[in-house]
Amino acid sequence: MVTIFLPPVPPRRQASPMSRTIFFEVEVLDAKTREQLCFLDKVEPHSTIGDIKSLFYKLYPRWYPARQSLTLDPKGKFLRDEEILQSLPVGTTATMYFKDLGPQLGWTTVFFAENIGPLLIYLLFYFRVPYIYSDRCAFTSSPHKVVTMACVCHTFHYLKRLIETIFVHRFSHGSMPLRTIVKNCLYYWGFSAWLAYYINHPLYTPPSYGEVQVHYAMVIFAICEMGNFSIHLSLSHLRGDRSRGRRFPAPSKNPFTWLFFFVSCPNHTYEVGTWVSFSIMTQCLPVAVFTVLGFIQMTVWAKGKHRAYVREFKDYPAVRVAIIPLIL
Repeated sequence: MVTIFLPPVPPRRQASPMSRTIFFEVEVLDAKTREQLCFLDKVEPHSTIGDIKSLFYKLYPRWYPARQSLTLDPKGKFLRDEEILQSLPVGTTATMYFKDLGPQLGWTTVFFAENIGPLLIYLLFYFRVPYIYSDRCAFTSSPHKVVTMACVCHTFHYLKRLIETIFVHRFSHGSMPLRTIVKNCLYYWGFSAWLAYYINHPLYTPPSYGEVQVHYAMVIFAICEMGNFSIHLSLSHLRGDRSRGRRFPAPSKNPFTWLFFFVSCPNHTYEVGTWVSFSIMTQCLPVAVFTVLGFIQMTVWAKGKHRAYVREFKDYPAVRVAIIPLIL
């Protein structure tokens, strides 16, 4: 019997995780000229678009991440900062197109600018400062009680929005182009001046049904304001609780949140109700025009949010619609 001794087999050396990592190459081109702006080598596959923007910012400091727009096609949809490179429909060499969005401002600044203007502008007309109406009407007060009540409601509405901007709303790291902020401010400030001019005009006439119409409208106004605040508070708590993952908003013990049973964006529903009641209270055509335009815009926003909820959550309630219960 012959015994053969074999030398011990050395243990197989396991490949390190780094050796198995497939790095990406990212080429960034100008969306207009197709000129190559930079070539990023050895980009980790789990990098986000936000990470790529940060790397791009190191090469071009004048284009901070908020100014950058990256797409996979020159005319394609903007890539979100949280999207992961390896999840995109690209190979190991990705070509992205850059567009400068221009100077940006944070959402807190945007909301503050949009709301402080109407608050102050309306008060200028209410106190009838000189050069707005005739000289004999300067610093006079209206004899109609509804004018004062309208001023209280308008002031309360925008003070509430400013307080929500500072203490309630939770904004992402997104921003808005400066030119868009200017356009939005012109819209809100201009409409505020237009409706304030007629409501506080010396020749303004009270609503057709007098105090009954005004008081009922004020009750609806108060309900809608409380409802709008409750929804914003609920959404703020939902965004602040990230430990349970992403969830869609749901009704709570607060009765004002029960509108979530029927619509995806009750904050817009209550906002529309606020301006409808203000239109009834003042019986003023500029207010009605502002209400209709606001309803159209908020419907667009609500439908977009509703579609996003339906796409993201498979168990999203089928009974919910965008903004008007059981209708729209």
